[in-house]
Amino acid sequence: MNLNKVMLIGRLGRDPEIRYTNSGSAVANFSLATTDTWKDKGGQKQERTEWHNIVAWGRLADFSQNYLKKGKLIYVEGRLQTRDWVDNQNVKHWKTETVANTINFMEKLGESGEAAAGGAPGPYNDPGPQEPPQQDPGPPPEQGGEDGAYVEDDIPF
Repeated sequence: MNLNKVMLIGRLGRDPEIRYTNSGSAVANFSLATTDTWKDKGGQKQERTEWHNIVAWGRLADFSQNYLKKGKLIYVEGRLQTRDWVDNQNVKHWKTETVANTINFMEKLGESGEAAAGGAPGPYNDPGPQEPPQQDPGPPPEQGGEDGAYVEDDIPF
């Protein structure tokens, strides 16, 4: 049995960027920040922010462009996917992304200091398959944040 499921609650680090593949499929990329806080042995508050690269396809990409704005608190559910590519200088790069299939708002309208234009709908689930198109849109734009290392002790189960 296999399971590849990601559930995140965090704030958008930037407005979604939307592009279109040669076949016309929409793809949106945005970053999501999640922050862990704890007290160290000396009682001092510590904080670590992880940056997650999120990809949304099709109608979910259009939804992201229309309703998601930097700073919004959202819930994203999807699966992990790692892509690799070779740049113009023949250097290989790779990026792990969360391919979203559900996005929910975690704040009431106006709670983050702004009202959504036209009233944003509730949870959005893309009922269609999340298959990327045949033509890869290329490497995503660079995003802020640091790649975090996997630590076995961080697993919640």
